[in-house]
Amino acid sequence: MSKKVIIVGGVAGGASAAARLRRLDESADIIMLERGEFVSFANCGLPYYIGGTIQERSKLLVQTPESLKARFRIDVRTFSEAVSIDPERKMIKIESRDRGAYEESYDDLILSPGAKPIRPSIPGIDNPSIHTLRNIADTDRIKELVDREATRSAVVVGGGYIGVEMAENLRERGLDVTLVEAAPHILAPFDSEMVVLAEKELEEHGVRLRLNSPVQAFRVAEGGIGTVVELGNGDSVTADIVILAIGVMPDTGFLQGSGIQMGARGHIIVNEHMETNQPSIYAVGDAVETTDFMHGGQTAVPLAGPANKQGRIAADRICGLDSSYKGTQGTAIIKVFGLTGASTGSNERTLNKLGVPYHAIYVHPISHAGYYPGAKPMSLKLLFNEQGRVLGAQAFGEEGVDKRIDVIATVIRLGGTVYDLTELELSYAPPYSSAKDPVNMAGYVAENVLEGRLDVLTVNELDGIDADAVQLLDVRTVAEYGRGHLDGALNIPVDDLRERLHELDRNKEIYAYCEVGLRGYIASRILSQHGFRVRNLTGGHKSCRIASFTPSLEE
Repeated sequence: MSKKVIIVGGVAGGASAAARLRRLDESADIIMLERGEFVSFANCGLPYYIGGTIQERSKLLVQTPESLKARFRIDVRTFSEAVSIDPERKMIKIESRDRGAYEESYDDLILSPGAKPIRPSIPGIDNPSIHTLRNIADTDRIKELVDREATRSAVVVGGGYIGVEMAENLRERGLDVTLVEAAPHILAPFDSEMVVLAEKELEEHGVRLRLNSPVQAFRVAEGGIGTVVELGNGDSVTADIVILAIGVMPDTGFLQGSGIQMGARGHIIVNEHMETNQPSIYAVGDAVETTDFMHGGQTAVPLAGPANKQGRIAADRICGLDSSYKGTQGTAIIKVFGLTGASTGSNERTLNKLGVPYHAIYVHPISHAGYYPGAKPMSLKLLFNEQGRVLGAQAFGEEGVDKRIDVIATVIRLGGTVYDLTELELSYAPPYSSAKDPVNMAGYVAENVLEGRLDVLTVNELDGIDADAVQLLDVRTVAEYGRGHLDGALNIPVDDLRERLHELDRNKEIYAYCEVGLRGYIASRILSQHGFRVRNLTGGHKSCRIASFTPSLEE
């Protein structure tokens, strides 16, 4: 007897579950419910269609009801919204544009309702000039406005991935763009001293940043044209269009009264098999709470990759396969004009919040061999514990960032350590990498820290140092020192250090630094073997320059 499976929602989780179900069970009766018109679309591509990088709207449509029916024999019902579930009767109530209200039975149910944009109770939030971006219909509305000649300015509220991507794409369309963020920095998965690279890139391309600026109210501008965004510090920004991108919340209101267990923020609680607490009901995608792969707690990460994997696992379980989801580690990447930022695992804020001890190091390598034309700089941060386990990594650069973070993400997933990073045999040719890949280099620095060959301090630790207790030592060349250095630093180039040890104060701890860390490490080894107490500034003076960037507040 064939199974009847109902899937609520398409896009990543629901569509992948439907396709996997059919591949595993040709006889299953599969029904997919979608409240809107489009059942499977590339929601990550929506900002790039608005910005014009993706020219054809049809490219956003991954699957249509017709293609799903033709290839997978799936009964796709668009404009059909699930409004309630009765697990005891195994019935779901549906409101359909074409069929009205009706009930449908199921043997198994997969919930993939996704997440919806947050619209907080701010005065003026219902202004029709304020838009959110979730689906094709939202995209069409925003693009139609952006295409108008009269639309010349935009305010994007929220500095997450969608907010930054929208700011970039609206700026690419020639709009005057201001990005407003309530927190001190944009892109929360990155630590502050790294994300300033993205903030600098945005400003250099004409996006105004207003950080530490919560929105207090929206109001219609004088004359009725445009919207005024009033900020917490008393300032305001006026624009023709406002994009609200302050985050998402699970779209699970229809599950009230179903007995399905949900978390504090409304996410569906599932186990490693994507099963809810109700028999024969599974949940996947942005609406679920899953295990944090790094630390074992509960987390909710709205990313397409995890949603696809979860949909596949739910289908496997329905068909009797012993698949399980091992947790989400939050690997993500973003394009910011000419810059790429990527991260995986935990950042420092998370580790500090959880009370997890860790080490942090920085390297600033180039994307491929320096003697081959076109090499681009990158900045890579690595977090690891005393046993060497890799806890997280972040990187920014123009080229090669994606593959380095993906390699580290793989090492994390396989339970690897910094020692594994040193031993990885990665592909090398001058146009693509260096004989010592940046991943290897990060591993070498981390290994030196763990083996006691190097005591590092981070740029954050420089704040509030006791100038009487330490001596800053700049081991770069005289010319480099002259172009900028830390206040109070003594300049002794590393090649002259052995002959000038007498200039150092043996009663003070030495804080040595160079440009990116390598010469500082050499100096540290020399000094420690001559009886000095010494720490090397990881990432060198470049890390200080990066961290010191402050976005302009000019209008």
